[in-house]
Amino acid sequence: MAEKEGRVKATFLTKYLISITAAGAAETTTYPLDITKTRLQVQGEHASRSASTETRAYRGMVGTAIGIAKEEGFLKLWEGLPPALARHVIYSGSRMVFYEHLRNNVFKRNEDGSFDLWKAIIASSVAGAAGQFLASPTDLVKVTMQYEGKRILDGYQKRYKGATDAFLVLLKQRGFIGMWKGWLPNVQRGALVNLGDVVTYDKSKRFFMLHFNTGDSILTHSLASVCSGFVASLFSTPADVIKTRIMSNPDAYKGVVDCFTQAVRNEGFMSLYKGFIPTWARLAPWIVIFWLSNEQIRKGIGVEGF
Repeated sequence: MAEKEGRVKATFLTKYLISITAAGAAETTTYPLDITKTRLQVQGEHASRSASTETRAYRGMVGTAIGIAKEEGFLKLWEGLPPALARHVIYSGSRMVFYEHLRNNVFKRNEDGSFDLWKAIIASSVAGAAGQFLASPTDLVKVTMQYEGKRILDGYQKRYKGATDAFLVLLKQRGFIGMWKGWLPNVQRGALVNLGDVVTYDKSKRFFMLHFNTGDSILTHSLASVCSGFVASLFSTPADVIKTRIMSNPDAYKGVVDCFTQAVRNEGFMSLYKGFIPTWARLAPWIVIFWLSNEQIRKGIGVEGF
């Protein structure tokens, strides 16, 4: 069925391929900020267990990134990129097609084309949670690889030859079910990120178009994406911190509640927002690149917009 501007509905596979292409571009570009965020999130955890003043040093976002490049090598800022890309093949592709299916075929839009907020919240949360659950093993490998460089600097032996080797070793050590270690905060984060991303983007885009007359332009997409990145970061950072700590050091915690309790007791409530600035700094450009790429690819091949 033909759509406005002569565009037609995209198939399930087409939407999936568009989503993972856009996600791949965004992930590769902004990945150094992700590894910086991960290092910041586990920094306080290890400092609380060590008497070393060197271990306790906090260098901040810029200092941590410079430190990684200087102490471990510039390319280490992309350590763990392959499993991160594999994650988005599963997560970003799934969350987008799941959401569109729920929006278009289950909840359905109103006659004027709008989509009720409560429907958007449910659809985006379910889609994000489902996509993240499927992608949890790849996230485990990514976090493990991101922390590997720090372990080597601390005097430990290198554990893995690469991402594939890390996956096989972890699978052997933990078993199939163990690859989902930390899945609960991971799924919570996925639901919250997707909620903040998709719903905020949609509503912000309409707001700027209606009140600032910016039209359906790159400027509108960029402004909406920055708003989306901020809300997604605000919602997801606590779950992200807990997820990262459980995945990087699974033997230290009994579960999500224990990790949460230890973090708050030892470091204070705001420790749950450790890495918020780099999280936001990464999500904002990530989401801008993702949405601009997604929309432009759709337009370029003549299918309906998101």
